[in-house]
Amino acid sequence: MPVTSSPVPPILPPATLGMLGGGQLGRFFVSAAHELGYKVWVLDPDAHSPAGLIADRHLVAAFDDLAALDEMSAACAAVTTEFENVPAATLDYLAKFVPVHPSAAAVAVCQNRVAEKTFLAEHGLPHGPFAVIRSEDDVREAPVDLFPAVLKIARFGYDGKGQARVANREEALHAFHGFNGEVCVLEKMLTLDCEVSVVLARDESGSVQTFDPAENRHRNGILDVTIAPASIGSVLAERAREAARRIAEELGYVGTLGVEFFVCDGELYVNEMAPRPHNSGHHTIDACVTSQYEQQVRAVCGLPLGEPRAHSTAVMVNLLGELWYEGGDGDGAYREPDWSVLHAVPNLRLHLYAKHHARPGRKMGHFTVVADDVAKALGVALAARSAIGIRGDAQ
Repeated sequence: MPVTSSPVPPILPPATLGMLGGGQLGRFFVSAAHELGYKVWVLDPDAHSPAGLIADRHLVAAFDDLAALDEMSAACAAVTTEFENVPAATLDYLAKFVPVHPSAAAVAVCQNRVAEKTFLAEHGLPHGPFAVIRSEDDVREAPVDLFPAVLKIARFGYDGKGQARVANREEALHAFHGFNGEVCVLEKMLTLDCEVSVVLARDESGSVQTFDPAENRHRNGILDVTIAPASIGSVLAERAREAARRIAEELGYVGTLGVEFFVCDGELYVNEMAPRPHNSGHHTIDACVTSQYEQQVRAVCGLPLGEPRAHSTAVMVNLLGELWYEGGDGDGAYREPDWSVLHAVPNLRLHLYAKHHARPGRKMGHFTVVADDVAKALGVALAARSAIGIRGDAQ
């Protein structure tokens, strides 16, 4: 008879889980894990990290601190991450002693734009035209029809950082010098109908659950408003789900994954992959049977994935650090916003991240409005957004 391997038994409460990264995504993971009966250790160098404040233990150490990693691997039944820039070497090291999800190999693809674009091209996944830029000669030899374009550093760019819009070769050379010659990706600037994202969870057996695609609107390169579900039609929505599923399968991904898409002339193009819960999935806490954070706990622990079905439509609004200043744009006296304005709105849920200091562009919290239709939720959310003092329209 052939020998078959037994399924790995699930990790059950009150086991301790490890979280690399202490931001708001980690904080929501800690809350979800606690509700399911688990303990959580957080490793993050910031003594005031939002996740560390509510963790059962906070290891205040660098991500490559071997003593801290040894301590975490000895205490935790599994380790995950909320931050794509954790060194792949850290994940590889921990994986010698304890299950780590997602894997270092999957995270390495998502944390480097060259690897990410190459992965999409090799697997026939929809993506926009691009060129890898390692030198000035690469800029000079880039196809002319790539311009206008966006030059993005390959590593550590997020929320519009490490990016420059360039109209032509000369501007691209100037931007490349501004990035100190770091390896970059030059991406053709596409004319967008909208941006959408798909958040999914995948377990070790290959089972996948996807949330409804959501539409994202930005301000100054940072996510401002998410509308769920996106109004892109059932055919395009299913194509987005299927592309996200294919990405997860090809990566051998375990955990919660976010995939951003550009919609251009009715066609989908993958923009970025995030190997963690995604900012555009915050609304799942208040609008879905199972949140993206509970799904992450379930996938990491080998529990059956929950149902991602939305019981309400939802609109999420990010609250950035400039809101904590009287000028509303980072100028003026520092003060706490008047939260009574939001608490007075029916069907609005406010989530603050307990970050110790607000600065312009920093994600300090969000609120979600739920309703029985998108138009109603959007109207209430935009009115509340204005009332709390957020200026300018989302793009």
